[in-house]
Amino acid sequence: MRILRRTLLQLPALAIAAPAAPKHNIVFGEKGRFGGWPANHHMWAWGNELVVGFEAGYFRTNTEKTREHAIDYSKPAAHVLARSLDGGETWKIEEPETLKAPPGTKQAGVPCAEGGKPMSQCPGGFDFTKPGFAFTARMASIHTGPSRFYISNDKAKTWAGPFEFPSLGTPGIAARTDAIIDGKHEMTVFMTAAKTNLKEGRVLCARTTDGAKTWKMVNWVCPEPADNDFAIMPSSVRLGGKSILTTIRHRKFIAAWRSDDNGANWKMVGQPVDDTGGGNPPALLKLPDGKLVLTYGFRNTPYSIRARTSTDEGKTWSKDIMLREDGGSWDLGYTRTVRRPDGNLVTAYYYNTNQGSERFIGATIWKP
Repeated sequence: MRILRRTLLQLPALAIAAPAAPKHNIVFGEKGRFGGWPANHHMWAWGNELVVGFEAGYFRTNTEKTREHAIDYSKPAAHVLARSLDGGETWKIEEPETLKAPPGTKQAGVPCAEGGKPMSQCPGGFDFTKPGFAFTARMASIHTGPSRFYISNDKAKTWAGPFEFPSLGTPGIAARTDAIIDGKHEMTVFMTAAKTNLKEGRVLCARTTDGAKTWKMVNWVCPEPADNDFAIMPSSVRLGGKSILTTIRHRKFIAAWRSDDNGANWKMVGQPVDDTGGGNPPALLKLPDGKLVLTYGFRNTPYSIRARTSTDEGKTWSKDIMLREDGGSWDLGYTRTVRRPDGNLVTAYYYNTNQGSERFIGATIWKP
């Protein structure tokens, strides 16, 4: 694997008021570069060894007024990983050759770095319970895909794939990573499929029982949204037994849906985040005591990274917990959160602290 050279941005120091306050670390920040969208790639934890995936593209300016992402759509972006061996305190950047996109792929309109292999059919038989197992899913178009997935058995150091993810009878799947391991060869995933008008999107539940060789659609999670809305980017946890809770990004809010029959039927159980949030995907985590933690990016002022908790399986949610509110732009968020052995959480996201400056990948360590 090739290690990217990086130069950290000159970012303002973040004073910590007290030991219990959230602590902010830089995962990736490089002059002239755009680090983005960890939620599209995922985050994994093996004790204090943490890995987060993200996109390392090139920065472009003068996008604040147009509400466009500040990434250069004419230059190729690398799909990279950052690894921490100390619970998120320090990070090293990796670019596994085996994680590269198929030749000619554009992800959400951004060219991918060259050197990847064409998609193939998955042979199946993967053991999802291996100690170093990791799964990641990616898409080309945000509307119709096509989509692919990769599997690692060595803590994300090397990857098998890219394997083609089937369309499951939909107009096309735009996959991000949201998976629940149910057994040695059984995994439940939540994917976004294009709506009937071929625009993003609507969430479905699918499952494999043969180690990723074949996938079957279980059911749609939610109805097809209106033309001016979408339901995309789920983040899901198993509550226990056959009960699953998934949180879904809409254009202006986050919705929660519950199934008590392993995904066969779903009912909406509320909106953890209302229409003040400006639209950002959720990251849902279940703690050992059953408490649920949801993190997300707040794209209205004050631009920020926030969390909410629930002690009743998502029926009600706390007020916002402010992780940081020093954002310089609406172009932020896409969080992913993991738990360390000491009980602290590590939330990764993309961010900037000055209007018009590069986007970096940050990690906040905090106690729920």
